[in-house]
Amino acid sequence: MFLENTIHPTKKKGWIEIVCGSMFSGKTEELIRRLRRAQFAKQRVEIFKPALDVRYHEADVVSHDSNSIRSTPVESSQSILLLSTDVEVVGIDEAQFFDMELVNVCNELANQGIRVIVAGLDMDYRGFPFGPIPALLATAEYVTKVHAICMQCGNLANHSHRIDASNNSLVLLGEIDSYTPLCRDCFYSVNPLPYSGLKQDRES
Repeated sequence: MFLENTIHPTKKKGWIEIVCGSMFSGKTEELIRRLRRAQFAKQRVEIFKPALDVRYHEADVVSHDSNSIRSTPVESSQSILLLSTDVEVVGIDEAQFFDMELVNVCNELANQGIRVIVAGLDMDYRGFPFGPIPALLATAEYVTKVHAICMQCGNLANHSHRIDASNNSLVLLGEIDSYTPLCRDCFYSVNPLPYSGLKQDRES
């Protein structure tokens, strides 16, 4: 279990924490909670999000419950490394939209003794691993997977089902009008199994 006060009293240590799950699962809410806790402890905190995410606010990180915290929008993950000077904690929201270099950036920050907290979707709307999140999960010290509630059956949901099936672009910023959380059974009842095609490709 992750302990938020796991800080050695004499030696500065860095690490990576991942908060992942489907849409509407509370990822950003948990990210904000951890960052506010660090701010209350008088720690130096910097928060970043991808510049393309302007759904709620151009600069702030905002949860679906309308909680917000000031952040810096950036175009690339390298900007995070350049702007994270003299800090103790770095928060990154919507990490799935960043380039793969984010993995190296997060590890470099952690190696500098910085606590790195990352939130993002672990799967895209098709059920495939999303962007740099899988590699971050492999290298992180702490992983928290949060769940939404399936809108069809009420079980725990871990999939983000895209309502508009005609739009097949990987990145589609949207809310409850564009996505709905579904559990495994309900998701695959309306979507093809994502790995069946991969198996056929390997055999051919």
